[in-house]
Amino acid sequence: MANRIVLNTISYHGKGAIENIVPELTARGYKKAFICTDPDLLKFGVVQKVTDLLDAAGFAYEIFSDVKANPTIENVQSGVAAFKASGADCIVTIGGGSAMDTAKAIGIIIENPEFADVRSLEGVAPTKKHAVFTIAVPTTAGTAAEVTINYVITDVEKKRKFVCVDTNDIPEIAVVDPDMTASMPKSLTAATGMDALTHAIEGYITKGACAISDMFHLEAIRLISANLRGAVENTDEGREGMALGQYIAGMGFSNVGLGIVHSMAHGLSALYDTPHGVACAILLPTGLEYNAPVAGERYRAVGKAMGVEGIDAMTAEEAAQAAINAVKKLSADVGIPADLKGILKEEDVQFLAESAYADACRPGNPRETSVEEIAAMYRGLM
Repeated sequence: MANRIVLNTISYHGKGAIENIVPELTARGYKKAFICTDPDLLKFGVVQKVTDLLDAAGFAYEIFSDVKANPTIENVQSGVAAFKASGADCIVTIGGGSAMDTAKAIGIIIENPEFADVRSLEGVAPTKKHAVFTIAVPTTAGTAAEVTINYVITDVEKKRKFVCVDTNDIPEIAVVDPDMTASMPKSLTAATGMDALTHAIEGYITKGACAISDMFHLEAIRLISANLRGAVENTDEGREGMALGQYIAGMGFSNVGLGIVHSMAHGLSALYDTPHGVACAILLPTGLEYNAPVAGERYRAVGKAMGVEGIDAMTAEEAAQAAINAVKKLSADVGIPADLKGILKEEDVQFLAESAYADACRPGNPRETSVEEIAAMYRGLM
């Protein structure tokens, strides 16, 4: 079977990378940018780092910031209307996964108006045209939405999230500048960083894993494990390492899929508005323990990438447990809760388990599962 790899046409990495935004837009003849971001980034001056560059060049833009932490169908619909009214001919999205996912959906619908019903984009939608030309500028080191072919939208009415997978949605250009993440609070840095680790580990053990994605994922695990603690403390080295690590994780999982940790996390975010990275971090050890019977031998490489000493001399079972323990320790070190107490309600478990089983990430899980087994995993964290 052939393996497909989809990546940005161009990506910029490192301090000062945002200085390439205006030249890339003007070289292509674009005249006005639609800036898709979230209200907090606008309020705290993060967006201004980019708009100052646009202002200096006399490049026109309009800002859209009606984006929630878990973007909704309504956010997308508002964004589509705002883009049409703006007269913009390109998108610059600045933010974490929420802003970038919203921008992806807007860009797809503008170019494929037959999918104006946002729910019709769920799964692998047969869009025909690439989204509006987009430059994606991440402000968190976690989601890697700037390099993925996925986006996630919340259906408030049905209390669920749905995953959209479309090669037409990937931003043409990614601008990964660690300085754009420097103002993020510790809690957000920790949560998005653990989301990135979950991407890398789930992507490494997923059914669709291949030699190319393995290369990406193992390097991402190494970079994230070595730099997340520093990023939380806002060191330059930590921020830079995480910016690169999360992007590399995205290069991998976007092309091979994820598993039940993400399936289960989506429901928690949709129902309780739990930060996605926090949900992933809490669920990751449980998911790894569940998958150990079929994917445990791969955990040796995970543990080695995380810096577990002496792992080569361990039995398969010992190595798997050592890797899981390393994940737990990293999560605890950056302040992530160890369970779902105070979050998960017993009366919601069945609904969440059914939603997770129906989620687009679940088929990639290395171990076949069931609604009942997923419910048991949720209850084990209460």
